[in-house]
This record gives sequence, structure tokens and C-alpha cells, in this order.
Amino acid sequence: MKKTFRKVFLTAIATCTLCLTACADDNSRPSDIGHEVSTPAFAKGADVSWVTEMESKGVKFYDKGGNEKECMALMKDLGFNSIRLRVWVNPENGWNGKQDVLAKARRAQALGMRLMIDFHYSDTWADPGHQDKPAAWRDYSLEQLVQAVADHTKDILNTLKTEGIDVEWVQVGNETTTGMLWETGRAKDSDFKNFTQLVNSGYDAVKSVYPDAKVIIHIDNGFDLGRFTWMFDGLRREGGKWDIIGMSLYPEDDNWQELTDKCLANMKTLAERYGTDVILCEIGMPWNSPNAATVMEKMVRGCKAESHCHGIFYWEPESYNGWNGYQKGAFDNSGKPTAAMDAFSL
Repeated sequence: MKKTFRKVFLTAIATCTLCLTACADDNSRPSDIGHEVSTPAFAKGADVSWVTEMESKGVKFYDKGGNEKECMALMKDLGFNSIRLRVWVNPENGWNGKQDVLAKARRAQALGMRLMIDFHYSDTWADPGHQDKPAAWRDYSLEQLVQAVADHTKDILNTLKTEGIDVEWVQVGNETTTGMLWETGRAKDSDFKNFTQLVNSGYDAVKSVYPDAKVIIHIDNGFDLGRFTWMFDGLRREGGKWDIIGMSLYPEDDNWQELTDKCLANMKTLAERYGTDVILCEIGMPWNSPNAATVMEKMVRGCKAESHCHGIFYWEPESYNGWNGYQKGAFDNSGKPTAAMDAFSL
């Protein structure tokens, strides 16, 4: 009886071992065997960099039932899992400077939100029309700017890391469609050398503090494929380094169908062309647009369906009642979220 039981037992073990080996052969790469393999969750994000300034002016935020809520906690209730924060070097009034960024990052971390840090490398807005050097860097040579980018990047990120704050993505520049830190770092014609040195300095600085963070190079007009291929072909030619291609998209009521179709198609094309993932760093629609909810649902679903897309971030959805003249938030004039926010619960 014992011999029969032992024989059956050993046969069962051998069979299970063969089954497990076959499963590993079918579903795993050799390096994955014995390790858990997981894909990062899709990021449903909001850039709420204005929030502390708005609060200082007495602005409040409410859920759909009219109950007052802290802004980031409200975002989490609405289905958001990620926060994006911009960084300015020496802003005149302190907003978006190191201590302000730290205060907002602490909130996001406490809520369990994932974090994207967006370096502008300026004292104020950096975008396709403005890439001004910080005042303190104005007379720097290229070599000094390369060092300043590294030092500033490390300073901010080390401040966050010391506080135990996790950073998942870092933008080296904001909407750097023709470079950054003009004129020294302007990308033009076929000259990408200076810009690439600045980008690589930022990239290396990020990795020295957060080795696993994904570095993003961010361009506007996600519907314009040529804009992206010009930039990333140029960077690649000069040995530029990045992990993710970042996009912005701001459709209007008269073009949203075309622009969203093109943007989603471009994600696939760019991922295939450069072998890197993509992310929609910014999106927004006029808050009272009859199409805003439809656009957001289309883009959330479309981005989730693209295997190379890490996520989608609404730019300053908490802005309302004409804050700073901005009309593309996703709250109504009473401070409550509009239907455009519903897509982020999908």
C-alpha cells in the first residue's frame, strides 16, 4: 500500500512539474521565469499645479453634490490616480518653486497618487512660444547651462526623495517643440547639438536620483506627426536620450474629431518608429463645450487601447470661473466637476 501511494505521489509531482515548465515556456521570457511580470497601471492624471495659489485666494472645490473637498482628494474620488506638477527655477512669487512643489507632492503621496514632475527650466512658463532662460542663468555658456540643468534637476528631485516621495515620470522640458533655454538651446533646421546636450544632462540627472523614473520629452500639437518626427529624428541623430514621448492636445468644437483621430494614430506610429512609449501629458477642452465629455471619453478609451500609451493627463481641470483667464478646465462656474471628468472613472 505504501509503495503504491509513493509511486502515485511521485508521478503526480512529475506531472505538475511538467505542466509548470510548459506554462513557463508558453508565457514567459527566460529572464521572467521565477519573477512577477506586471505592466504599470494606466495613468489617469491631472495637472493641478495652480491648486495652492488658488487656495491662497480663497478658491474652494466641491463634489457634484456641492460638498467642499480638498482638490487632490476630489480628483481621486473622480477616478484619477496620478498628479502632474510643474517646476519653475526662481519664480517671482514662489508658486511652482521648490517649496510649493514639495507641498503639493506631499499631498499627492499621502493620497497614494502617482507623480509626474514637469521641469520648465525657466522662472515662468515654458511652451512653444516661450523658452526663456532663468534670470540667474541668462549669461551662462552652453557648458554652464548643461551643469545648471543637472544641478537644478537633482536639487528638486533629491528634495522629493528625501521626503520619501515617489516620482514615476519626469519631463525634461515642457513643450520643447523647438528646444529650450533659448537661444543657446534652440533646435533649428538640422542643428540639435546644443538642445541634445541639455536634454541628456537632464536625463542623466533624473536617473541619478530616481533610476526607475521614466524621462519624457514633451511636444505640443499631438495631431501633427511631422512636428514629432522632426524633433525626435533630430534628437536621435545627435544621441539624445528619452524613455517616453509626451504629447499635448487641445481640440476645439470645430476640429475635435479630426484632431483626436490623428493624435491616437500618431501614438502608434511614433511608438513603432522610435521604439519608445508615449503619454498624453496635457489635454483640455472649453469647460462649457457640448463635446468635452465625448472627447474625454474617446481619448481615455483610445489611450487605454494603445498598448504603448502610459496614460492621459487633463491640464488644470480644477480651474474655473475664469481663473487666470483660462477657460479649458473641467469644473463649472460653481466649482463642481463637469461631465468631462466622468471619463476618468472608466
